[in-house]
Amino acid sequence: MDELEVRIVTLAPMRVASLHGFGESPELLAWEKLVAWAEPKGLLDDSEKNRIFGFNNPNPSPGSPNYGYEVWITVGEDVEPESGVEIKDIPGGLYAVTRCPQGAANITPTWERLVAWLAASKYKHAQHQWLEEHIWEPGVPMDEENLVLDLYAPVAE
Repeated sequence: MDELEVRIVTLAPMRVASLHGFGESPELLAWEKLVAWAEPKGLLDDSEKNRIFGFNNPNPSPGSPNYGYEVWITVGEDVEPESGVEIKDIPGGLYAVTRCPQGAANITPTWERLVAWLAASKYKHAQHQWLEEHIWEPGVPMDEENLVLDLYAPVAE
């Protein structure tokens, strides 16, 4: 197995629009809501200006196929909350980050490798939000086939 490439980054505070999906495939539900809301506003035109993050919320629970996924897109001060869209100020923090190989099947094994890396490192687990940053290009469909993620594990020195 290749050595996991991990970089330590400080994620700056950010203002985000938050949308949720809940069910057996909440990621897809959250994405559909995000695209339907953000695309008409031009928020999907610049992947550097409008970064997209996601995470399980709530986490899967034993005995239930349903769980939640929350997706964030960074927004400016001019964006207001709407029905189903909450605006949040996120404090940021220090993270261990690794790129997940393309494809949804790689997400869980890559998270497992990052958690093992963290356990063996000089860093401690921190309490801020675990994140998946969706790496995307304008004009490329945001679907499972084109899925590329950077995984962010919260750390402290």
